[in-house]
Amino acid sequence: MEAAYEEIQYKVEDPVATITLDRPKFLNAWTNRMGAEVKHALGRAEADPAVVAIVITGSGRGFCAGADLKNLQAISDGQRDAGVPAELDADPGDPSMGESYRGTYTYLLSIRKPIIAAINGPCAGMAIPISLFCDMRFASDRATFTTAFSRRGLIAEWGVSWILPRLVGPAHAMDLLLSARKFDAAEAERLGMVNRVLPHDELIPFVQAYARDIAENCSPASMAIMKREVYQHLTESLGDAHADAVQLMLDSFGRPDFKEGVQSFLEKRPPRFQRV
Repeated sequence: MEAAYEEIQYKVEDPVATITLDRPKFLNAWTNRMGAEVKHALGRAEADPAVVAIVITGSGRGFCAGADLKNLQAISDGQRDAGVPAELDADPGDPSMGESYRGTYTYLLSIRKPIIAAINGPCAGMAIPISLFCDMRFASDRATFTTAFSRRGLIAEWGVSWILPRLVGPAHAMDLLLSARKFDAAEAERLGMVNRVLPHDELIPFVQAYARDIAENCSPASMAIMKREVYQHLTESLGDAHADAVQLMLDSFGRPDFKEGVQSFLEKRPPRFQRV
């Protein structure tokens, strides 16, 4: 029997799966259960041939306010969360990418399908690394951001000290982490933290159209391999990354997607790539 979700919504409209964080009264504050539900839903999307691209967004006026304050209070009092139901247990992603890409939220990097964050409002605390481990981020012009950690007596959590400097550079990362100041979507775009800012009412239609476009016109196998290339090559030398890319290119010549990509171009028709 399929797990019942209480804190997210999950919807598939071929070829896009949309995961919506759904605690709007609490600005979609993150709980352990929400994390388990998101991971379970990502596993479903990854395994579903009807899904080529995945969108994560928030319900109501926020994307995610970070960790639920009641949970933080319990942790500060020495308590621990009771855990999540066994039916939500899931292990999505490509295990061959290695343990570095299989962490609590770094596992998003190993999901074989592109993940797009549609940041529709405030994005704070642990929502920052979670959104940064998505492959792309598009933001509403109403979105605001703060890392928050230093103002809660915490540190750069969940791998954000690895991913944020790679997106915005070390100096900007230090500014955003040490000050934990609030900044707007326009600054996030200037820094390279989000790909693009859209008028609020245009965000979801744009992201859905973007996801459908890549799903309908790009090889799912190629996207999965390129996603792995980009993230694994971040920790490799140029020579090793180049050698790997050359071998992967030679391998691609033997796949049916290469033949279909060339043929569809010559015949001036949309490609019909195999789903993965």
